[in-house]
Amino acid sequence: MTPAAAPEGAAAVFGDRLVLAERFATVLADTGVSHGLIGPREVPRLWDRHILNCAVIEDAFPEGARLVDVGAGAGLPGLALAIARPDLEIHLVEPMERRTTWLTGVVEQLRLETVTVHRGRAEDLAGSLSAPWVTARAVARLDKLARWCTPLLEPGGTLVAMKGRSASDELEADRPALTKLGLVSATVTGHGSAVLDEPVLTVDLVFEQTAPRRGGRRPAAGASAGRRRPGSASGRSRRS
Repeated sequence: MTPAAAPEGAAAVFGDRLVLAERFATVLADTGVSHGLIGPREVPRLWDRHILNCAVIEDAFPEGARLVDVGAGAGLPGLALAIARPDLEIHLVEPMERRTTWLTGVVEQLRLETVTVHRGRAEDLAGSLSAPWVTARAVARLDKLARWCTPLLEPGGTLVAMKGRSASDELEADRPALTKLGLVSATVTGHGSAVLDEPVLTVDLVFEQTAPRRGGRRPAAGASAGRRRPGSASGRSRRS
């Protein structure tokens, strides 16, 4: 199947890496469908519903940030972010072997050198993988998602959860459970209003204390990455 042409707003997000984003769209429309990662009905709306929808949250992360994408699936948002922001160090976490095999092939095909694929559940990787930032798209409700993701967060880290229109309601309903996990601040942030008909919402959750890692140890951190308050983004893409 052939995806629709990139919309005008895609150039503002991907800049000189738009060609790479178009190659990703072609892969999603081909093997992404045949491997069951994307439904065939999604191909005509790959850009607005998936690729751009994910890439616009790039303004949630500071220059050179290290982040983990939990439940990476078809590489959304992780691969879209890696294309838009080559300065980011991105770790894709996915438990299903056929998906990690596909992801590894796409990473190699697109030569995304800042991306690493990990097979396993987030809770199983606690103790061997951590970052100041964790993100996820449509994986679970906030309370359950936070239980899975906080063990991968460094102290004071931020979970950037992609959510729909009910983001604020879900946050308020789940806030007591999130507080028990060490939540210190929460912000609902809109992204991509300049290029999408409807902004993408993320719930940005900062945790001062995170759930204990298995084995009671914390892995050695990689190169340090800056951190800023969620919602303070300028909305401008940063590229190296």
